[in-house]
Amino acid sequence: MARIGVLSVSDGRGHVHERNAGFIRSTLDALVSALTRAGHQVVTGAAPLSDNALAVSVPREVAAAGVDVTVFHYPVWSFPHFSMLAADATPGPLVLLASTDPTEPGLVGMLAAGGALDQIGRAHVRLWGAPDDAGVIERIGVLATAAAAVAGLRGSTFGRFGGRPMGMNTAVANTDQWMRQFGIDVEEIDQYELVSRAETADGAHTAEARRAREWIEAHAAGVHYDGRKLTPELLERQLRSYLAVRDIIEERKLDFSGIKGQPELTERFATMDVTEAFLNDPYDWNGPKPVHVTATEADMDGALTMQLMHKLSGDPVLFADVRHYHADRDIWDLCNSGQHATWYAARSADPKENLRHVNFYPEVFFFPAGGASVQHVAAPGEMTLGRLTRYDGQYRLQLMLGTFENYDEQTTEELVRRSTPEWPHAFARLDVAAETFLSRFGANHIHAVPGDLRAELRAAAELMGIRVEEWTRG
Repeated sequence: MARIGVLSVSDGRGHVHERNAGFIRSTLDALVSALTRAGHQVVTGAAPLSDNALAVSVPREVAAAGVDVTVFHYPVWSFPHFSMLAADATPGPLVLLASTDPTEPGLVGMLAAGGALDQIGRAHVRLWGAPDDAGVIERIGVLATAAAAVAGLRGSTFGRFGGRPMGMNTAVANTDQWMRQFGIDVEEIDQYELVSRAETADGAHTAEARRAREWIEAHAAGVHYDGRKLTPELLERQLRSYLAVRDIIEERKLDFSGIKGQPELTERFATMDVTEAFLNDPYDWNGPKPVHVTATEADMDGALTMQLMHKLSGDPVLFADVRHYHADRDIWDLCNSGQHATWYAARSADPKENLRHVNFYPEVFFFPAGGASVQHVAAPGEMTLGRLTRYDGQYRLQLMLGTFENYDEQTTEELVRRSTPEWPHAFARLDVAAETFLSRFGANHIHAVPGDLRAELRAAAELMGIRVEEWTRG
Protein backbone atom coordinates (compact mmCIF):
# COMPACT_ATOMS: atom_id res chain seq x y z
CA MET A 1 0.00 0.00 0.00
CA ALA A 2 2.07 2.96 1.27
CA ARG A 3 4.93 3.82 3.59
CA ILE A 4 3.75 6.15 6.36
CA GLY A 5 5.86 8.00 8.92
CA VAL A 6 4.32 8.77 12.31
CA LEU A 7 5.72 11.31 14.79
CA SER A 8 4.10 12.05 18.15
CA VAL A 9 4.41 15.67 19.29
CA SER A 10 4.48 16.41 23.00
CA ASP A 11 4.80 19.11 25.65
CA GLY A 12 8.18 20.75 26.12
CA ARG A 13 7.99 20.83 29.89
CA GLY A 14 9.82 17.79 31.20
CA HIS A 15 7.48 17.02 34.08
CA VAL A 16 4.40 17.36 31.83
CA HIS A 17 5.85 15.18 29.10
CA GLU A 18 6.80 12.55 31.67
CA ARG A 19 3.24 12.58 32.97
CA ASN A 20 1.82 12.25 29.41
CA ALA A 21 4.26 9.65 28.07
CA GLY A 22 2.04 6.65 28.77
CA PHE A 23 -1.00 8.22 27.11
CA ILE A 24 1.06 9.23 24.08
CA ARG A 25 2.40 5.68 23.75
CA SER A 26 -1.04 4.04 24.02
CA THR A 27 -2.62 6.28 21.38
CA LEU A 28 0.41 5.89 19.11
CA ASP A 29 0.24 2.10 19.40
CA ALA A 30 -3.45 2.15 18.47
CA LEU A 31 -2.75 4.37 15.43
CA VAL A 32 0.16 2.24 14.21
CA SER A 33 -1.84 -0.97 14.66
CA ALA A 34 -4.76 0.43 12.67
CA LEU A 35 -2.52 1.62 9.82
CA THR A 36 -0.72 -1.73 9.74
CA ARG A 37 -4.00 -3.65 9.63
CA ALA A 38 -4.97 -1.51 6.65
CA GLY A 39 -1.93 -2.86 4.82
CA HIS A 40 0.48 0.07 5.19
CA GLN A 41 4.10 -0.01 6.29
CA VAL A 42 4.59 2.33 9.25
CA VAL A 43 7.82 4.02 10.32
CA THR A 44 7.55 5.52 13.83
CA GLY A 45 9.77 8.12 15.42
CA ALA A 46 12.26 6.87 17.98
CA ALA A 47 10.79 9.21 20.62
CA PRO A 48 8.05 11.83 20.99
CA LEU A 49 9.10 15.35 20.02
CA SER A 50 9.54 16.91 23.46
CA ASP A 51 12.49 19.25 22.92
CA ASN A 52 14.12 21.22 20.12
CA ALA A 53 16.81 18.67 19.35
CA LEU A 54 14.38 15.76 19.10
CA ALA A 55 12.09 17.88 16.93
CA VAL A 56 14.85 17.92 14.31
CA SER A 57 16.72 14.61 14.69
CA VAL A 58 13.72 12.27 14.93
CA PRO A 59 11.88 13.65 11.86
CA ARG A 60 15.10 13.47 9.84
CA GLU A 61 15.43 9.79 10.68
CA VAL A 62 11.85 9.11 9.63
CA ALA A 63 12.23 11.12 6.41
CA ALA A 64 15.41 9.18 5.59
CA ALA A 65 13.35 5.98 5.64
CA GLY A 66 11.66 7.15 2.42
CA VAL A 67 8.12 7.59 3.71
CA ASP A 68 5.37 8.69 1.34
CA VAL A 69 3.61 10.88 3.90
CA THR A 70 4.35 11.91 7.50
CA VAL A 71 1.70 12.06 10.22
CA PHE A 72 2.24 14.50 13.09
CA HIS A 73 0.27 12.90 15.91
CA TYR A 74 -1.20 15.19 18.60
CA PRO A 75 -2.66 13.23 21.52
CA VAL A 76 -1.89 16.03 24.04
CA TRP A 77 -1.04 19.70 24.12
CA SER A 78 2.27 20.13 22.33
CA PHE A 79 4.59 23.05 21.79
CA PRO A 80 3.88 24.41 18.28
CA HIS A 81 7.49 25.23 17.47
CA PHE A 82 8.32 21.50 17.64
CA SER A 83 6.01 21.03 14.67
CA MET A 84 7.67 23.92 12.84
CA LEU A 85 11.11 22.38 13.29
CA ALA A 86 9.82 18.94 12.38
CA ALA A 87 8.10 20.24 9.25
CA ASP A 88 11.35 21.83 8.11
CA ALA A 89 13.08 18.46 8.57
CA THR A 90 10.31 16.62 6.71
CA PRO A 91 10.22 17.44 2.98
CA GLY A 92 7.20 15.36 1.98
CA PRO A 93 3.44 15.74 2.49
CA LEU A 94 2.20 16.32 6.05
CA VAL A 95 -0.90 15.20 7.93
CA LEU A 96 -1.71 16.72 11.33
CA LEU A 97 -3.80 14.24 13.32
CA ALA A 98 -5.43 15.25 16.59
CA SER A 99 -6.81 12.82 19.14
CA THR A 100 -10.35 13.73 20.13
CA ASP A 101 -10.15 12.15 23.59
CA PRO A 102 -11.60 14.96 25.75
CA THR A 103 -9.31 14.16 28.69
CA GLU A 104 -6.36 15.76 26.86
CA PRO A 105 -6.10 18.91 24.67
CA GLY A 106 -4.88 17.19 21.51
CA LEU A 107 -7.12 19.35 19.30
CA VAL A 108 -5.60 22.46 20.85
CA GLY A 109 -2.11 21.25 20.01
CA MET A 110 -3.05 20.42 16.41
CA LEU A 111 -4.74 23.80 15.84
CA ALA A 112 -1.81 25.72 17.30
CA ALA A 113 0.63 23.82 15.11
CA GLY A 114 -1.58 24.10 12.03
CA GLY A 115 -1.93 27.84 12.46
CA ALA A 116 1.83 28.23 12.76
CA LEU A 117 2.39 26.18 9.61
CA ASP A 118 -0.22 28.28 7.79
CA GLN A 119 1.76 31.41 8.64
CA ILE A 120 4.82 30.11 6.77
CA GLY A 121 2.81 28.62 3.93
CA ARG A 122 3.62 24.98 4.74
CA ALA A 123 0.89 22.87 3.17
CA HIS A 124 -0.67 20.17 5.32
CA VAL A 125 -3.90 18.23 5.82
CA ARG A 126 -5.70 18.23 9.17
CA LEU A 127 -7.54 15.21 10.54
CA TRP A 128 -9.07 14.42 13.91
CA GLY A 129 -10.62 11.42 15.61
CA ALA A 130 -9.81 8.32 17.60
CA PRO A 131 -6.46 6.78 16.57
CA ASP A 132 -8.20 3.67 15.22
CA ASP A 133 -11.13 5.48 13.59
CA ALA A 134 -11.81 3.77 10.25
CA GLY A 135 -12.50 7.05 8.46
CA VAL A 136 -9.27 8.59 9.68
CA ILE A 137 -7.24 5.54 8.68
CA GLU A 138 -8.85 5.49 5.23
CA ARG A 139 -8.11 9.19 4.67
CA ILE A 140 -4.48 8.78 5.70
CA GLY A 141 -4.24 5.81 3.33
CA VAL A 142 -5.68 7.84 0.45
CA LEU A 143 -3.20 10.65 1.04
CA ALA A 144 -0.28 8.25 1.36
CA THR A 145 -1.25 6.37 -1.81
CA ALA A 146 -1.55 9.66 -3.71
CA ALA A 147 1.78 10.89 -2.36
CA ALA A 148 3.50 7.65 -3.38
CA ALA A 149 2.07 7.93 -6.89
CA VAL A 150 3.15 11.55 -7.29
CA ALA A 151 6.61 10.79 -5.90
CA GLY A 152 6.81 7.86 -8.32
CA LEU A 153 6.44 10.23 -11.25
CA ARG A 154 9.47 12.25 -10.22
CA GLY A 155 12.69 11.00 -11.74
CA SER A 156 10.87 8.97 -14.39
CA THR A 157 11.41 9.03 -18.15
CA PHE A 158 8.76 9.13 -20.86
CA GLY A 159 9.72 7.57 -24.19
CA ARG A 160 8.18 9.56 -27.04
CA PHE A 161 8.29 7.59 -30.29
CA GLY A 162 7.69 10.10 -33.08
CA GLY A 163 6.32 13.63 -32.80
CA ARG A 164 2.93 15.32 -33.01
CA PRO A 165 0.37 13.06 -34.75
CA MET A 166 -1.85 14.58 -37.43
CA GLY A 167 -1.63 18.11 -36.00
CA MET A 168 -3.02 16.99 -32.62
CA ASN A 169 -2.00 19.83 -30.27
CA THR A 170 -3.45 18.16 -27.19
CA ALA A 171 -1.06 15.23 -27.66
CA VAL A 172 2.02 17.44 -27.17
CA ALA A 173 3.19 18.93 -23.87
CA ASN A 174 6.00 21.27 -22.89
CA THR A 175 8.99 19.21 -21.79
CA ASP A 176 10.31 22.00 -19.53
CA GLN A 177 6.95 22.18 -17.77
CA TRP A 178 6.95 18.41 -17.29
CA MET A 179 10.37 18.52 -15.63
CA ARG A 180 9.56 21.55 -13.50
CA GLN A 181 6.09 20.44 -12.37
CA PHE A 182 6.31 16.64 -12.35
CA GLY A 183 10.04 15.82 -12.43
CA ILE A 184 9.64 13.81 -15.67
CA ASP A 185 12.20 13.74 -18.47
CA VAL A 186 11.21 13.09 -22.09
CA GLU A 187 13.37 10.87 -24.28
CA GLU A 188 12.73 11.53 -27.98
CA ILE A 189 12.97 8.37 -30.11
CA ASP A 190 12.53 8.31 -33.87
CA GLN A 191 10.01 5.77 -35.15
CA TYR A 192 12.67 4.55 -37.58
CA GLU A 193 14.39 2.90 -34.62
CA LEU A 194 11.29 0.77 -34.08
CA VAL A 195 10.94 -0.08 -37.78
CA SER A 196 14.61 -0.90 -38.21
CA ARG A 197 14.70 -3.27 -35.25
CA ALA A 198 11.45 -4.98 -36.23
CA GLU A 199 12.62 -5.51 -39.79
CA THR A 200 16.11 -6.76 -38.88
CA ALA A 201 15.08 -8.93 -35.93
CA ASP A 202 17.47 -11.73 -35.06
CA GLY A 203 16.52 -15.39 -35.01
CA ALA A 204 15.42 -15.32 -31.38
CA HIS A 205 13.03 -12.42 -31.91
CA THR A 206 11.71 -13.90 -35.14
CA ALA A 207 11.03 -17.19 -33.37
CA GLU A 208 9.35 -15.39 -30.46
CA ALA A 209 7.11 -13.43 -32.84
CA ARG A 210 6.03 -16.69 -34.46
CA ARG A 211 5.39 -18.26 -31.06
CA ALA A 212 3.40 -15.17 -30.00
CA ARG A 213 1.27 -15.36 -33.16
CA GLU A 214 0.50 -19.02 -32.49
CA TRP A 215 -0.40 -18.19 -28.86
CA ILE A 216 -2.82 -15.50 -30.03
CA GLU A 217 -4.33 -17.83 -32.64
CA ALA A 218 -4.82 -20.51 -29.98
CA HIS A 219 -6.49 -18.31 -27.36
CA ALA A 220 -8.23 -15.37 -29.09
CA ALA A 221 -11.88 -15.43 -30.08
CA GLY A 222 -10.65 -15.16 -33.65
CA VAL A 223 -7.81 -13.99 -35.86
CA HIS A 224 -9.55 -12.98 -39.06
CA TYR A 225 -6.95 -13.20 -41.80
CA ASP A 226 -8.10 -11.76 -45.11
CA GLY A 227 -4.94 -12.35 -47.17
CA ARG A 228 -4.45 -8.63 -47.73
CA LYS A 229 -4.76 -6.26 -44.75
CA LEU A 230 -4.15 -9.02 -42.23
CA THR A 231 -1.87 -11.97 -42.86
CA PRO A 232 0.26 -14.11 -40.54
CA GLU A 233 3.28 -12.18 -41.83
CA LEU A 234 1.72 -8.79 -40.97
CA LEU A 235 0.71 -9.97 -37.51
CA GLU A 236 4.26 -11.15 -36.89
CA ARG A 237 5.54 -7.75 -38.05
CA GLN A 238 3.36 -6.15 -35.37
CA LEU A 239 4.66 -8.61 -32.80
CA ARG A 240 8.27 -7.92 -33.78
CA SER A 241 7.43 -4.25 -33.26
CA TYR A 242 6.31 -5.09 -29.74
CA LEU A 243 9.59 -6.91 -29.13
CA ALA A 244 11.55 -3.98 -30.56
CA VAL A 245 9.82 -1.47 -28.28
CA ARG A 246 10.27 -3.85 -25.34
CA ASP A 247 14.03 -3.86 -26.00
CA ILE A 248 14.20 -0.09 -26.35
CA ILE A 249 12.31 0.33 -23.07
CA GLU A 250 14.87 -1.84 -21.31
CA GLU A 251 17.91 -0.23 -22.94
CA ARG A 252 16.83 3.35 -22.36
CA LYS A 253 15.19 2.68 -18.98
CA LEU A 254 11.84 4.14 -20.01
CA ASP A 255 9.08 4.26 -17.39
CA PHE A 256 6.15 4.91 -19.76
CA SER A 257 5.80 5.66 -23.44
CA GLY A 258 3.78 6.89 -26.39
CA ILE A 259 3.92 5.86 -30.05
CA LYS A 260 2.91 8.32 -32.77
CA GLY A 261 1.95 5.71 -35.35
CA GLN A 262 -0.06 7.92 -37.67
CA PRO A 263 0.52 8.55 -40.47
CA GLU A 264 3.99 7.12 -41.12
CA LEU A 265 3.65 3.64 -39.61
CA THR A 266 -0.01 3.21 -40.49
CA GLU A 267 0.66 4.22 -44.11
CA ARG A 268 3.98 2.43 -44.72
CA PHE A 269 4.63 -0.26 -42.09
CA ALA A 270 1.83 -1.54 -39.82
CA THR A 271 -0.45 -0.27 -37.10
CA MET A 272 0.79 -0.29 -33.51
CA ASP A 273 -2.44 -1.66 -32.03
CA VAL A 274 -1.00 -5.05 -31.08
CA THR A 275 2.19 -3.48 -29.73
CA GLU A 276 0.33 -0.96 -27.58
CA ALA A 277 -2.25 -3.44 -26.31
CA PHE A 278 0.31 -5.92 -25.02
CA LEU A 279 2.61 -3.25 -23.58
CA ASN A 280 -0.34 -2.07 -21.50
CA ASP A 281 -1.38 -5.59 -20.54
CA PRO A 282 -0.09 -7.25 -17.32
CA TYR A 283 0.93 -10.32 -19.35
CA ASP A 284 1.97 -11.58 -22.74
CA TRP A 285 2.70 -15.05 -24.19
CA ASN A 286 5.62 -15.39 -21.74
CA GLY A 287 3.37 -15.01 -18.70
CA PRO A 288 2.83 -12.18 -16.18
CA LYS A 289 4.83 -8.98 -16.68
CA PRO A 290 4.72 -5.37 -15.49
CA VAL A 291 2.30 -3.00 -17.22
CA HIS A 292 4.18 -0.47 -19.35
CA VAL A 293 1.78 2.42 -19.90
CA THR A 294 1.85 3.31 -23.60
CA ALA A 295 -0.32 5.96 -25.21
CA THR A 296 -1.56 5.85 -28.76
CA GLU A 297 -0.60 8.80 -30.97
CA ALA A 298 2.25 9.62 -28.58
CA ASP A 299 -0.30 11.50 -26.46
CA MET A 300 1.86 12.95 -23.71
CA ASP A 301 -0.86 14.21 -21.36
CA GLY A 302 -2.81 11.03 -22.03
CA ALA A 303 0.20 8.95 -21.05
CA LEU A 304 0.75 11.10 -17.95
CA THR A 305 -2.87 10.59 -16.91
CA MET A 306 -2.57 6.85 -17.49
CA GLN A 307 0.70 6.60 -15.56
CA LEU A 308 -0.80 8.43 -12.58
CA MET A 309 -3.92 6.22 -12.63
CA HIS A 310 -1.77 3.10 -12.94
CA LYS A 311 0.42 4.08 -10.00
CA LEU A 312 -2.68 4.70 -7.89
CA SER A 313 -4.47 1.48 -8.84
CA GLY A 314 -1.88 -1.00 -10.06
CA ASP A 315 -4.22 -1.84 -12.94
CA PRO A 316 -3.91 -1.28 -16.69
CA VAL A 317 -5.53 1.97 -17.80
CA LEU A 318 -7.90 2.41 -20.71
CA PHE A 319 -7.11 4.84 -23.55
CA ALA A 320 -9.93 5.75 -25.92
CA ASP A 321 -11.42 8.35 -28.20
CA VAL A 322 -14.71 9.86 -27.16
CA ARG A 323 -16.23 8.47 -30.33
CA HIS A 324 -20.00 8.89 -30.05
CA TYR A 325 -22.82 9.77 -27.67
CA HIS A 326 -25.95 7.63 -28.02
CA ALA A 327 -28.45 10.19 -26.76
CA ASP A 328 -31.34 7.71 -26.86
CA ARG A 329 -29.50 5.51 -24.33
CA ASP A 330 -27.40 8.16 -22.56
CA ILE A 331 -24.38 5.99 -23.39
CA TRP A 332 -20.95 6.97 -24.68
CA ASP A 333 -19.02 4.79 -27.13
CA LEU A 334 -15.35 5.06 -26.10
CA CYS A 335 -13.56 3.61 -29.11
CA ASN A 336 -10.04 3.90 -30.51
CA SER A 337 -8.03 1.78 -32.90
CA GLY A 338 -5.05 1.74 -30.58
CA GLN A 339 -4.62 1.00 -26.91
CA HIS A 340 -7.41 -1.01 -25.39
CA ALA A 341 -5.41 -3.54 -23.36
CA THR A 342 -6.85 -7.03 -23.84
CA TRP A 343 -7.18 -7.16 -20.02
CA TYR A 344 -10.28 -4.95 -20.32
CA ALA A 345 -12.18 -7.64 -22.22
CA ALA A 346 -12.88 -9.50 -18.96
CA ARG A 347 -10.50 -7.87 -16.43
CA SER A 348 -9.29 -11.31 -15.44
CA ALA A 349 -5.89 -12.30 -14.07
CA ASP A 350 -6.04 -15.18 -16.57
CA PRO A 351 -5.05 -13.93 -20.05
CA LYS A 352 -6.90 -16.81 -21.68
CA GLU A 353 -10.15 -15.63 -20.11
CA ASN A 354 -9.60 -12.15 -21.53
CA LEU A 355 -8.44 -13.29 -24.97
CA ARG A 356 -11.44 -15.51 -25.56
CA HIS A 357 -13.42 -12.26 -25.84
CA VAL A 358 -10.88 -10.59 -28.17
CA ASN A 359 -10.92 -10.63 -31.96
CA PHE A 360 -8.03 -9.60 -34.18
CA TYR A 361 -9.54 -8.03 -37.31
CA PRO A 362 -7.92 -6.60 -40.44
CA GLU A 363 -7.39 -2.87 -40.09
CA VAL A 364 -9.81 -0.49 -41.82
CA PHE A 365 -9.33 2.01 -44.64
CA PHE A 366 -7.69 4.61 -42.39
CA PHE A 367 -4.58 2.43 -42.25
CA PRO A 368 -3.45 1.13 -45.66
CA ALA A 369 -0.34 -0.57 -44.24
CA GLY A 370 -2.64 -3.02 -42.51
CA GLY A 371 -2.14 -5.24 -39.51
CA ALA A 372 -4.51 -6.42 -36.81
CA SER A 373 -6.81 -4.30 -34.72
CA VAL A 374 -7.42 -5.61 -31.20
CA GLN A 375 -11.21 -5.73 -30.89
CA HIS A 376 -13.40 -6.42 -27.88
CA VAL A 377 -16.14 -4.84 -25.79
CA ALA A 378 -14.89 -3.80 -22.36
CA ALA A 379 -16.29 -5.73 -19.40
CA PRO A 380 -18.87 -3.99 -17.19
CA GLY A 381 -18.17 -2.28 -13.89
CA GLU A 382 -17.68 0.99 -12.04
CA MET A 383 -14.97 3.20 -13.53
CA THR A 384 -13.14 6.40 -12.74
CA LEU A 385 -12.69 8.43 -15.91
CA GLY A 386 -10.83 11.62 -16.66
CA ARG A 387 -7.75 13.28 -18.04
CA LEU A 388 -5.11 15.86 -17.30
CA THR A 389 -5.78 18.70 -19.72
CA ARG A 390 -4.45 22.24 -19.99
CA TYR A 391 -6.28 25.55 -20.01
CA ASP A 392 -4.18 28.58 -20.93
CA GLY A 393 -1.05 26.58 -20.20
CA GLN A 394 -2.11 25.44 -16.72
CA TYR A 395 -2.89 21.83 -15.92
CA ARG A 396 -6.28 20.76 -14.62
CA LEU A 397 -7.66 17.32 -13.80
CA GLN A 398 -11.07 16.74 -15.39
CA LEU A 399 -12.64 13.94 -13.40
CA MET A 400 -15.85 11.93 -13.24
CA LEU A 401 -17.29 8.58 -12.21
CA GLY A 402 -18.96 6.24 -14.67
CA THR A 403 -19.98 2.69 -15.41
CA PHE A 404 -19.08 0.42 -18.31
CA GLU A 405 -22.11 -1.54 -19.49
CA ASN A 406 -22.63 -4.75 -21.46
CA TYR A 407 -25.77 -5.69 -23.37
CA ASP A 408 -27.34 -8.64 -25.08
CA GLU A 409 -25.71 -9.84 -28.29
CA GLN A 410 -28.17 -8.14 -30.65
CA THR A 411 -27.90 -4.74 -28.92
CA THR A 412 -24.12 -4.96 -28.75
CA GLU A 413 -23.84 -5.81 -32.44
CA GLU A 414 -26.10 -2.88 -33.32
CA LEU A 415 -24.08 -0.39 -31.25
CA VAL A 416 -20.74 -1.69 -32.52
CA ARG A 417 -21.92 -1.65 -36.14
CA ARG A 418 -22.92 2.03 -35.85
CA SER A 419 -19.28 2.91 -35.16
CA THR A 420 -16.18 1.05 -36.40
CA PRO A 421 -16.87 -2.63 -35.64
CA GLU A 422 -13.24 -3.71 -36.09
CA TRP A 423 -12.06 -1.54 -33.19
CA PRO A 424 -12.45 -2.02 -29.40
CA HIS A 425 -15.36 -0.39 -27.59
CA ALA A 426 -16.28 0.56 -24.05
CA PHE A 427 -19.92 1.57 -23.57
CA ALA A 428 -19.90 4.04 -20.71
CA ARG A 429 -22.61 5.72 -18.69
CA LEU A 430 -20.99 8.86 -17.26
CA ASP A 431 -22.01 10.75 -14.16
CA VAL A 432 -22.08 14.02 -16.11
CA ALA A 433 -24.54 15.62 -18.49
CA ALA A 434 -23.56 15.29 -22.15
CA GLU A 435 -23.84 19.05 -22.66
CA THR A 436 -21.39 19.73 -19.83
CA PHE A 437 -18.93 17.11 -21.01
CA LEU A 438 -18.93 18.10 -24.68
CA SER A 439 -18.75 21.80 -23.88
CA ARG A 440 -15.81 21.56 -21.49
CA PHE A 441 -13.74 18.40 -21.91
CA GLY A 442 -10.26 19.40 -23.06
CA ALA A 443 -9.26 16.60 -25.46
CA ASN A 444 -10.53 13.88 -27.79
CA HIS A 445 -8.87 11.16 -25.68
CA ILE A 446 -10.20 9.94 -22.33
CA HIS A 447 -8.83 7.45 -19.82
CA ALA A 448 -10.43 5.06 -17.33
CA VAL A 449 -9.48 2.74 -14.50
CA PRO A 450 -11.69 0.33 -12.51
CA GLY A 451 -13.26 1.42 -9.22
CA ASP A 452 -13.74 4.80 -7.57
CA LEU A 453 -10.32 6.46 -7.39
CA ARG A 454 -11.59 10.02 -7.24
CA ALA A 455 -10.35 10.65 -3.69
CA GLU A 456 -6.84 9.46 -4.56
CA LEU A 457 -6.80 11.50 -7.77
CA ARG A 458 -8.00 14.63 -5.97
CA ALA A 459 -5.25 14.21 -3.40
CA ALA A 460 -2.62 13.62 -6.10
CA ALA A 461 -3.75 16.70 -8.01
CA GLU A 462 -3.49 18.83 -4.88
CA LEU A 463 0.05 17.58 -4.24
CA MET A 464 0.99 18.50 -7.83
CA GLY A 465 -0.61 21.94 -7.62
CA ILE A 466 -3.31 21.07 -10.14
CA ARG A 467 -6.89 22.20 -9.80
CA VAL A 468 -9.63 19.57 -10.10
CA GLU A 469 -12.65 20.04 -12.31
CA GLU A 470 -14.97 17.29 -11.12
CA TRP A 471 -18.31 16.65 -12.76
CA THR A 472 -21.48 15.03 -11.49
CA ARG A 473 -25.04 15.24 -12.69
CA GLY A 474 -25.92 17.18 -9.55
